[in-house]
Amino acid sequence: MVHRSREIAHRDPFGAVPLDTEIRLALEVLQEGTAVNGVYLAYAYGRGQFRTGRQAMEQRADNLWDCRLRVPGAPVLLYYWFEVETGGEIRYLVCDRDKADGSGKPSETRPDFHSHERFSHYAFQITVYDDAFETPEWLRGAVIYQVFPDRFARSPERMPTEEAVMADRPERIFHANWEEDVDWMGRPDTGYIACDFFGGSLKGIEEHLDHIAAMGADVIYLNPVFEARSNHRYDTADYTRVDPLLGTEEDLVSLCAAARVRGIHVVLDGVFSHTGADSVYFNRLYRYPGAGAWQEAMGERRSPYFFWYSIRGDGDSIQYDSWWGFPELPTINKDDLSYRAFILGESGILRRWIRAGISGWRLDVSDELPDSFLREIRRTVKREDPEAAVIGEVWEDASNKISYGSFRDFAFGATHDSVMGYPFRSALLNWLSRRSTAPEMVNALETIRENYPPVFFHCVMNLIGSHDVPRALTVLSGHPDPGDRDSQAAVHLSTEERERGLRLLRLAVVFQAVFPGAPSLYYGDETGMEGFRDPFNRRTFPWGHVDADLVEHFSKVFSWRKRYPVLKTGACDFRAEGLDVVAIRRYLVDGRDAFGRTVDGSSQIEAWINRSGEERQIATPDGAIRLGPWEAMAAADGERIL
Repeated sequence: MVHRSREIAHRDPFGAVPLDTEIRLALEVLQEGTAVNGVYLAYAYGRGQFRTGRQAMEQRADNLWDCRLRVPGAPVLLYYWFEVETGGEIRYLVCDRDKADGSGKPSETRPDFHSHERFSHYAFQITVYDDAFETPEWLRGAVIYQVFPDRFARSPERMPTEEAVMADRPERIFHANWEEDVDWMGRPDTGYIACDFFGGSLKGIEEHLDHIAAMGADVIYLNPVFEARSNHRYDTADYTRVDPLLGTEEDLVSLCAAARVRGIHVVLDGVFSHTGADSVYFNRLYRYPGAGAWQEAMGERRSPYFFWYSIRGDGDSIQYDSWWGFPELPTINKDDLSYRAFILGESGILRRWIRAGISGWRLDVSDELPDSFLREIRRTVKREDPEAAVIGEVWEDASNKISYGSFRDFAFGATHDSVMGYPFRSALLNWLSRRSTAPEMVNALETIRENYPPVFFHCVMNLIGSHDVPRALTVLSGHPDPGDRDSQAAVHLSTEERERGLRLLRLAVVFQAVFPGAPSLYYGDETGMEGFRDPFNRRTFPWGHVDADLVEHFSKVFSWRKRYPVLKTGACDFRAEGLDVVAIRRYLVDGRDAFGRTVDGSSQIEAWINRSGEERQIATPDGAIRLGPWEAMAAADGERIL
């Protein structure tokens, strides 16, 4: 039995499909002297509870059976497999997740559609999405530059004093010297709580927009900028106020306007799952004048925010729900109507900052927000600005992510325009680090392409680094993760490790630049910054000490996206050439891209990447290509560009 879901001969059309699409599915059955009594397509569809069905397939040739299936008229996951009756037995063909061509494998049992985990791994998947699903054109294929605001750049206009940093928050630490290392211990009475500050600001970012533009950026994604106790600001204290250490609301408006002049959109981080305990809303530390939820819990005075949280007990026995058990991050009750009005209302937080000039939101921990809330977020954002973006923090395949007992509504057209591409990061860095082969990487990325709607796939934030993972250079250097923070702080890559990491980092960004989606650059990766996990992946940008050759390489390859529009939205062929080489071709069909739009410029970009320390020779229709050790090569309409 043979079925390859990524071949048009076996499944047409390819990949995710809109509502009510008719799909042709085919199965080859090699009879080998055994009579075939019946061939059936079996399927199940839904997201919470699944409906199952089966239909007979018709024989079209000696070994070929096919049928046509019209998918449901509502966004769902549709899973399918094949059942073949031979001599009184039923043989099953289910999905083989390890095969790069989407092949099936024989099974003695049918998929268990009552168990989400087993079902999603052993059946072929078709994502059925809303036929009205559109994503912002500016996000498709965009280059994204992520900035951690406190660590990117200072400005003489907004340089905070130690007194300003420490005001009412003695637990904080101020670094007068920009080039000091980050704190990883905290003060003796607090331990590490991410409360050291270097004085980076919004004005500092604006003053370095030319550098960001030189990286080919179309989008700046800012980690949280609202007032908070910590340097990462995921413990929001006031959603209505830019943190004074970063600047003012006018500074944010100015940054957005200056970026827009350069063709760059600004996206803010929205943290709507929880707030800080030290906040206007909870006020556990009594640092704000109004009544927070804590004051009502203590029986002192009523608070408009009390029902935002789940608080139990009174006096010395107060307990409350918090994010992953961290008491400084009390969890929000997303079903509270006053909270929803505060975030989603006509004058709510989402609309307010779009009116200030931002182009969208990246939603922190999207998978911990209810689907109903996510749908309202997207509706609100689109009503304010139809071209604004909603990007979700989802670490897995967003099409079949399971939480809260069902598949989540992430990639069907109702909640997100895009998600962070952590599966992309894992696939690419694992391959470059020789933890996987080229066919395994191709399979991982083709699975994502097969499962995501095209308008979604071309917006995925294809990252190799972020504030939540070790620096790409450090990962690619091969230095083992030492474990605890004290050990991480002592790590400085050797010359050999750094050279190894830099060779592979150069290859990684070429792959990012040519693969479909929105390549994302984490600030400082272009300078060769090192570091394991938080806080060592959040060091200050080394202005004045950059690796000029590396910066030039990043600038060159990411600027291809502006020079060659085919790289933004062109169609894609992607294959392994042995274990160590991958080849990518982006192309137009009769001058049109993957969405049928006319695109100017080169009609084809080809790239070949060799991760090996040895020369590799690749056969092409135009002759053999020789790739040197750790070499990437690229050509536009046959003319070499790298």
